Amino acid sequence: MLVLFLSIFLFFLFLFKFATAYGDFTLMSKKHPKRELIEDKVFWITGASRGIGEVLAQQLASLGAKIIISARNEADLNRVKSQLKGKHAPDGFKILPLDLTSGEDSLRKVVDIAESLFPDSGVDYMIHNAAYERPKSSVLDITEDSLKAIFDVNVLGTITLTKLLTPFMLKRGKGHFVVMSSAAGKTPAPGQAIYSASKFALNGYFHSLRSELCQKGIQVTVVCPGPIQTVNNAGSQVPSEKRVSAEKCAELTIIAATHGLKEAWISYQPVLVVMYLVQYMPTIGYWLMDKVGKSRVEAAVEKGNTYSLSLLFGKKKAG
Repeated sequence: MLVLFLSIFLFFLFLFKFATAYGDFTLMSKKHPKRELIEDKVFWITGASRGIGEVLAQQLASLGAKIIISARNEADLNRVKSQLKGKHAPDGFKILPLDLTSGEDSLRKVVDIAESLFPDSGVDYMIHNAAYERPKSSVLDITEDSLKAIFDVNVLGTITLTKLLTPFMLKRGKGHFVVMSSAAGKTPAPGQAIYSASKFALNGYFHSLRSELCQKGIQVTVVCPGPIQTVNNAGSQVPSEKRVSAEKCAELTIIAATHGLKEAWISYQPVLVVMYLVQYMPTIGYWLMDKVGKSRVEAAVEKGNTYSLSLLFGKKKAG
């Protein structure tokens, strides 16, 4: 009888933990970042002028890292740099303007500069955070310009930057790429087909890169967040959408990287359960997404909650 009671208790405890989780089980088991793998290390962060990138820079600086922050807008980078605090302030924080669509020759010059900013160590961690996302729309409404704009930043520019930086890491025998992908890179994302495709492409490339080069000291952590609350989207999001804070997302990303996780998922429900279903029970997972697909696109057009369980029943829950 006692065994039965304990089994029931543990089952319901598991359900509660899963229902209230904000990350996958492996990630949730890691409580703190390994500070010794952060302190005095050089982190290069793209897309660092706002959102998750800005918060990552703040948290890593406070943990004793040296920081290179990149984005297109130099004024925004200066603002972020002025707010960074930590062991290496201010000389250990550098700005490096970067446009991922500028082509290989331009990006090669940027990589050379990044490697020269801290010549004793070079870049230890490359955090690919820059991304381009258009508002949700039907797959039939995607323009050629949108397709090119999303892939130029999310895929082509990111891969080119990686290809140019990796030889420096290989010479040192170590380096770590942290890739801010998306839940949309793991599951279908009705209304975000091209963005989803770009993130699937990133996942495929970086998991392949790791498999090729891990025995030469190159590590890769692919982070797949669901909906995230940032200062930038606070005014545009639907009030009823439950989002993980940018601060928590950055914290979990740092934990995932320093514990050497190959992939990490960050999201509240119901996105997290969909990711598990697609990963481990794909027939059910894809059936579920087929059920919500049409309603999700309609909800996006009407600025409703695109993550609501009510989409299963064809309802477009308003904010």
